[in-house]
Parts: sequence; structure tokens; C-alpha cells
Amino acid sequence: MELSSEKIQKILSKYKFHDVAVEELQKIHRIFPGISPFTGTYTFSDGTQKDLLKLIGNIPVKYEGHSYNFPIQLWLMDSFPFTPPICLVRPTPSMVIREGKHVDPRGRIHLPGLHNWDYPKSSVVGLLNEMIAKFEEDPPLSSKTTGGSKDPQELLAFVSNLQINDGGISHHHQTINKVSVIGGGDLGMASVMSILAKCKVDKLVFIDVAESSTKGGSTDLEIFRMPKVEVSRDLSASAGSTVVLVTANAWSSEQSYVSVVQTNVDLFRRIIPNLARLSPNAVMLIASQPVDIMTHVAWRQSGLPPTRVIGAGCNLDSERLTQVLDINLNTHKLAWVIGELSDNKVAVISNTGLNSSVQPEIAAGSSAAKPLLDRAFEMMKSRGQRSWSVGLSVADITNSILTNKMKTHSVSTLAQGWGGIGAEVFLSLPCILGSNGSTRLAGVSLVQEDDSKLRNSVTSLTNLMSQLRL
Repeated sequence: MELSSEKIQKILSKYKFHDVAVEELQKIHRIFPGISPFTGTYTFSDGTQKDLLKLIGNIPVKYEGHSYNFPIQLWLMDSFPFTPPICLVRPTPSMVIREGKHVDPRGRIHLPGLHNWDYPKSSVVGLLNEMIAKFEEDPPLSSKTTGGSKDPQELLAFVSNLQINDGGISHHHQTINKVSVIGGGDLGMASVMSILAKCKVDKLVFIDVAESSTKGGSTDLEIFRMPKVEVSRDLSASAGSTVVLVTANAWSSEQSYVSVVQTNVDLFRRIIPNLARLSPNAVMLIASQPVDIMTHVAWRQSGLPPTRVIGAGCNLDSERLTQVLDINLNTHKLAWVIGELSDNKVAVISNTGLNSSVQPEIAAGSSAAKPLLDRAFEMMKSRGQRSWSVGLSVADITNSILTNKMKTHSVSTLAQGWGGIGAEVFLSLPCILGSNGSTRLAGVSLVQEDDSKLRNSVTSLTNLMSQLRL
């Protein structure tokens, strides 16, 4: 994104959160390179004016089997990104505005993402993807030659002028359950087999990333031709996925832990932005290690909302904990393992029963419940995390997304704001998972020992992130 011009730099220098705004603008350019910045003077409803940045470009929208470029304009307030942009459609001379649920007669765009804007949970990239999805349902523009008719079919009258080239970005209705697994090796293969067994998928794409040290296994899938499975080495095969599962690792022979993790970060830099661009409406599920760091990296690099980038995290431990408490200790309650996937992880229990129809809540930490949870933890110690067991875990998460199950899983998610956590860090927390991604359960107070473990994880993860080149 061209931000170096003197005019843009002059106005951008007046933005209250300059560095964060620049970072967001660069993120927008990575995902939507056709959206460009300009300077302009915005006139508010009271007649006052202010020199601001505006983003102008086209968003690709699929309607009735055809692709269109809808021109839009986003005015960025000087408190951006903590304040939402003012969004407008910009009809060309051949178009007229179709007033509807999301667009008023003046072309002002109204979306839930604008109304509920909450940075960093909210982003312009997420807003543009929401815009595309809503416009696919109810196009905001039609041809001027239609005499003002509201029939959306009249968009076809100017498809030749607005149709996107086949080689460009295209956004499709999620008409099929398509899952893409990125990365070979034992975990990739275990995930493929588990998803095929657990989930109702129309198509599963297995992409063996050449740079990954865990490559391999895809040849056998090609030989035996599994039903519904496509094997590829091209990321473009993942386009239009509902879930994108990343299991790729690129461990190196470097000596320091930071250098080893950096190798994985460099691999993600080559694949994550493309995966997000090809499947902008997908939920991205990360199983690469270290999972909390790599989920954080994937969110940063993808430009997707944090609700749609999650890590496998402590889901496997949580399912095991609930089973031990239910079968062995006769509590019949949900429980979750939360925090960092390390020795600092802690257990919490629900205040509702296993079969309750009430949405679960985390019970506040108490000294009475801790001995029970510690005992359950001790009984789980002999169970390792093998590839096939992690594969079953990610298949369970994938199934909740594909079926909009609204089941509560402990997955790695943006923890900022939960339980007083101020840092931008990813930790496993209980989240309700469905087709739109994740929704965290409300934070609670923990017993002092568990709270200390969580705070130590926040510190160690923040320190490691600060040493990585993203």
C-alpha cells in the first residue's frame, strides 16, 4: 500500500494511533491489494470538516453465478483503528444505489461489524469480508438502465463491465463443506483420516507444503484414491474452504528455541496470507507448534478477525479432563484446561451439568474444587499427545464449526481482555464454536496459584513474541 506520498504522510502524522494505523493499513493491503489510500476532506453532519485518509477500491462479490466489482469508499477517522470507518458505496455513472437492509439511500453502509466495532477484535479486513458476504445476499447496486427497478437480476445488465477475471480473487457462497489440511507428516495424515471419519465433508484437500519438515504421506493418499480427497501441492486448491487446518511445521537445526520458532514463523509468512485470501470466510485452525505462538502469528499474518483464527490448544486435555471427572470421579460436569499448552496450564470446571441445556459458564475458582481438579489432572498424566489423538481433537473442533454445533471447546484464542489480561496474547480459553468461529465464555477469578500460572504464561509468551520477526 502506497503510504509514502507527502500528502498521505502529512495527514497520517495527525492520527492519534499512528503506528497501529499504519500496521492496519499494511494488513489491508496484503489481503485486499486493490484497496488504495487517498487524502480528502470529510464533511460531518454538523457542517464541520476534517482532512482524513480514505480507502477507495472495489470488493469482489459473487451473485447468481457471476462476479462483480462493487466500488466502495471508507473514511478513516483520526482515532482509527479504535474508531470504525465511515463506509459508503460509490456507484459509477452506470449504476444506482439499491436501498436495503445494509445500505441507505445515500450509499452509507450499515453492518453489525460497524455497530459492534471493538478493536483489536474488529478490523477493516474483517469488515470488508462481512461486506462481501452481505452484498452477496443483497447487492447494493443495480444498473441505471433499469428504470429504478429493485430486481437484483438486473445486475447482469452490466456484468461485462464489472466481472472479475478468472485469475483474480473470487468469493463464493459456502455451498459445500470443504476442509483444507495444510502440511504433511503424521499429524496431517491423522487429521485427514479423523476428519473423514468424524465430519460430513463434501471435499477435503490435503496440501503437502514443500517447505515443511513434516511433509510426506500424500503419495499414499494419491495411490489409494480416498473418496472426496484431493491431494495437491498448490495452496490455490484450498480456495473456498469452510475450515483451513494448518499442521505444517518447519523445524530447523538452529540451536536456540527462538531461532527454531522463527523458522516456523517464516514458513507461515509464505502461506498464511495466501490461505486467508483464498478462503476469506473460513475459520483457520492452527495445530502447528508451539500452538499458542503460531496461532497468534497466523492471526497477525492473515488479517482475519480473532474469532476466526483459533488453535487446537488445550482441547484434547479438556476432553480428557471432562471424561475423567465424569467417569472416574462421578462429577458429571464439563471442565476445561485453559492457559498455555505447557506446565502452566490450569483446570476450570463448569457450573452446569453435562446434559444441561443452559449455556455453560465457568465456575469461579474455589479452594473446594481445586483438590478434585488436581486429582483429575494427576489421573491424566500417563496420557501423551500422539499424532492420532491430536488428529481426533482437531476433527472434533472441525465438526463443531461445520455443523454450527455451538459446543464449548478450550481453544487457543486472543485472550486480551479476559480475566484482566491486558497483553495481546493467545491462550486456550473455553470458547463456543460454530460456523462463524469462536465466542469466549466470560472470564472469572481464579485461585491464586492458578492465576499466577496464567500470568506467568502471559509474560513468557509476550516475551517470545517480541523476539520474533513477523
